[in-house]
Amino acid sequence: MQKAVQNITEFQKEIKKTLSAKTTEIIDSLLEGAMALNASDLHLEPAEEETKIRIRVDGILQDVITIEAAVYQALLSRIKLLSGIKMNVTDKPQDGRFSIALPHDAEIRTSTLPAEHGETVVMRILNPKSLIEIEALGLRKDLLALFTKELKKPNGMIIVTGPTGSGKTTTLYAFLKKVQKTEIKIITIEDPIEYHLNGISQTQVNSSKGYDFASGLKSIMRQDPDVILVGEVRDLETAQTALQAALTGHLVFTTLHTNDAAGTIARLISLGADATNIGPAVNVAIAQRLVRKICRHCGKMSKAAPADLKKIKAALKEMPKIAQLPSFIKDIKLPKPQGCKECNSTGFLGRVGIFEAFQVDDEMEKYILTRPSIAALRSMAIKKGMVTMKQDGILKVINGITTLEEVERIVGE
Repeated sequence: MQKAVQNITEFQKEIKKTLSAKTTEIIDSLLEGAMALNASDLHLEPAEEETKIRIRVDGILQDVITIEAAVYQALLSRIKLLSGIKMNVTDKPQDGRFSIALPHDAEIRTSTLPAEHGETVVMRILNPKSLIEIEALGLRKDLLALFTKELKKPNGMIIVTGPTGSGKTTTLYAFLKKVQKTEIKIITIEDPIEYHLNGISQTQVNSSKGYDFASGLKSIMRQDPDVILVGEVRDLETAQTALQAALTGHLVFTTLHTNDAAGTIARLISLGADATNIGPAVNVAIAQRLVRKICRHCGKMSKAAPADLKKIKAALKEMPKIAQLPSFIKDIKLPKPQGCKECNSTGFLGRVGIFEAFQVDDEMEKYILTRPSIAALRSMAIKKGMVTMKQDGILKVINGITTLEEVERIVGE
């Protein structure tokens, strides 16, 4: 590409121009354009007679172009070759990866899957530009202060939860960047390594060779680390080792797949971890999602509809004072998406996190020993001042960052 594309329309035009070129040039154009638009994934989906190409931008898939089957087969062969995937295997899922330098260095993680009309391909774009500082995560002042305080502790566990694509890795890497300094040793074990960080020892699990999170974490403990990042706690052995590491002078970052912050404790217990270790080991549990931000180029503010105002008042009524609520919401104006070429006519541009978190203090530690249900623990956390993800989203609506519809799309009504 002569210049970076600015929107989906320009991207489509560039790809159409390139379709008659060499296969390598088509792939370069696809990846370069996707990166220019800050896409997280590139999808190639074969149908009966043609293949659809789509990109995921700000969590939403957008159509780019459809190509002929013969062109797709050439692209598929080239992508497999680049990714180190077996060319002659078409009836099984395969994973691979490769590096590119367009327009800057990035890693591409490739997944192929056999489907009705041929193999579908998804290329996850691991763009180093996605790595941001903790201050840019979208944290409220009180949460930023809490996380900064927790990151200064020499030991304990910080757990980030949420579904795939909710920004957990971005948050953990922001934590790593915050604590990184020459006096401490940081080691990570990931599946796979998503971003390479200078000055940090990173290792990747390899289940086929018996190197999983549990065995890898035990090996890491013999490397004299100060800070450990465990990509995900999936089983009892990993949970026990991570908890012991947190109890024996290490600061441990990890993730769990749960729906909310309160679910972290129940999840650890369901894996078989001892409640007497969970309370003393866990410093803070965090849950997060990503919501789209209103486009700064075309977004408008308009008076809130009565139904929206009712929802906002209900959320604010139950919100802890620590969240620094606005002093009044009468005649409040809310952001409304419009659509322009900068945001590909979506009305949104970029994403920001919405969070909920609770700290495990002495009272919470004693409560965990009773093995409370998720609902009971959530009630306790709220009683102690936790602002829920939905409430955090409402605050971002009031501040003109996102819309009420977007918050409800992500966390429900």
